Amino acid sequence: MSNAGFTRKAAAMTTVTFDAPGLGDRSYLISDGEVGVVVDPQRDPFPYLQEAEKLGVSITAVLETHVHNDYLSGGLALSRATGATYAIPAGEPMSFSEEFRALDDGDTVAAGRLEATAIATAGHTAHHLAYLVKFADGGDDEEGGEHVVCTGGSLLVNATGRTDLLGLALAEPLAHSQWRSVRRLLTTLPKHARILPTHGFGSFCSATPTQGDVTGVPTIGRELEQNPAALLDEEDFVATLLGDPLPIPAYYRHMAPLNRKGPALPSFAPAPELDADALEDAIRGAEWVVDLRQRREFAAGHLPGTLNLELGVNLTTYLGWIVPWESNLVLVANDPAEIDEARRLIARIGRDELSGAALWGTTVPVPSGPKFAKSSRLNSYPVASFSDLAEAWSDRKAPGPQVLDVRHSHEWRAGHLSGARHLPLPELVGHRAEVPTTVPVWVHCGAGFRAAAAASLLSGWGASPIFIDDTWANAEETDLPIVKQGH
Repeated sequence: MSNAGFTRKAAAMTTVTFDAPGLGDRSYLISDGEVGVVVDPQRDPFPYLQEAEKLGVSITAVLETHVHNDYLSGGLALSRATGATYAIPAGEPMSFSEEFRALDDGDTVAAGRLEATAIATAGHTAHHLAYLVKFADGGDDEEGGEHVVCTGGSLLVNATGRTDLLGLALAEPLAHSQWRSVRRLLTTLPKHARILPTHGFGSFCSATPTQGDVTGVPTIGRELEQNPAALLDEEDFVATLLGDPLPIPAYYRHMAPLNRKGPALPSFAPAPELDADALEDAIRGAEWVVDLRQRREFAAGHLPGTLNLELGVNLTTYLGWIVPWESNLVLVANDPAEIDEARRLIARIGRDELSGAALWGTTVPVPSGPKFAKSSRLNSYPVASFSDLAEAWSDRKAPGPQVLDVRHSHEWRAGHLSGARHLPLPELVGHRAEVPTTVPVWVHCGAGFRAAAAASLLSGWGASPIFIDDTWANAEETDLPIVKQGH
């Protein structure tokens, strides 16, 4: 987890934002200068403890807006570490009931001069709260003091939280609840109150990809002018919310049950170091071996049967989505620091336990110079652009290129190449038999990360991928034939 890099102060209230890139989530430390409240913490409590020490404040309250479906909470661990009150919406069947306070609508939690008031906002989940945080002695007018409202998965920036994560049977009634909840926030809270949502910065917990500026901190007044729940009546809002849902990452189904049990601290004990033979056994066996190297470096030379998930913001979501939850996991990287960073990222979803780790160049001896791509142990495949594909497409003397589009369905509907095969990356493993192995396959996504992962799978299956490391916007600048839904 990283501090998003901005600290906002008004009067004596300080709000520090913690960003979880890739997951699209944010959590917050709100302080009066002496005492702090943490809202929706990620699993590792260290960043919050470190920031509190830096500010010279004591964390006395940890608040959850809801039981999370997209990451493991650090709330219980943080409350144990600090002795802080741990508050969760009432109605959730948690297995550690003696360690938290269940809050209903209107309940308050005091933290120094701050007061957090729970506001029932069912919708994203059946039991969901927003928290209006202000000075206990402040008024409700703009001159009366600072107000922030932590909205969790209800009111987001230019969007709202999705309502289908608990199953299709609950999606519609929760969508109606979401409209009423967001309307309640927009019509009853001070217009100058700043909104601090948990989801909506790329999170699949958002009902739609967030539009517009999400870099600042919006207000209730701003969302009154542009949020879908403010602009649409209830029926139109529900129809829009449920009309074209985003996919649900496979690992989501494990998060809420684990959060109800109370996640333990992440384990960062050193992973077993695999030698070359053990790594080969892992690739041939039941383990999933994930190579964290940069996508073009992987394309130039890799062990067949390894999955390339480049170390970065997308690692957590797609490792949790592609790698089966029950499988053993081995990480391969250039140096130990990359292994450590990857474990920190995937600990957010409970995949910090490894069955092994290996270093490229040590466990995997790397041939030098031109011998690199000719090693009998290594596979490689070409890297191309959409311009290269357009050139191949225009060659009338050759058969038309085989194109595999691994983007999500909503991206495909917005525009895709005529004649391309569509298999979203998370579904690719289940359709292995449909991937041709006798001709080259041009593989693309929207920006390169997912296509790199898909190309690595194809390489391990004996296919001949051509990895398009390019953005979809560049495809639209070529003469490639693009089809849009309804055309």
